[in-house]
Amino acid sequence: MDSGAIRRRLALGLAVLTASGLLAVVAPGEAQAASSAHCPGRKVRTLPFSTGTVLVYKRGGYVCAVTLAKRPGVKRTMKVSVQARGNRPVVDEGRYAYHAGPVTVHAGRRCVWLKGRVGAGRYSSGWILC
Repeated sequence: MDSGAIRRRLALGLAVLTASGLLAVVAPGEAQAASSAHCPGRKVRTLPFSTGTVLVYKRGGYVCAVTLAKRPGVKRTMKVSVQARGNRPVVDEGRYAYHAGPVTVHAGRRCVWLKGRVGAGRYSSGWILC
């Protein structure tokens, strides 16, 4: 291979790396929030309330939930809680801008109780997924 071909390949490789770096800089928060906000498994419920939504996922005997803010970007008190019947709840609570959670419990075939909160809005499911 002559030196001209080597230079062209290096220039092409540098252009590809530069373009991918620019894409990562343009939308890092959106990609990060989307990937970290969801649980593994399949979504089984979407539980909306006045200021947000609780998303519920199942995989095997595990139930995972995350609370998403209806209007993300401003830090406020947020909470997500999952409790399998007969066990204590697993809770993530704090001041977040986008989502609380995910939290996961092993429920097996037991019912679970889900709670979510964004600011003044709250959600409580009662025993579901029995």
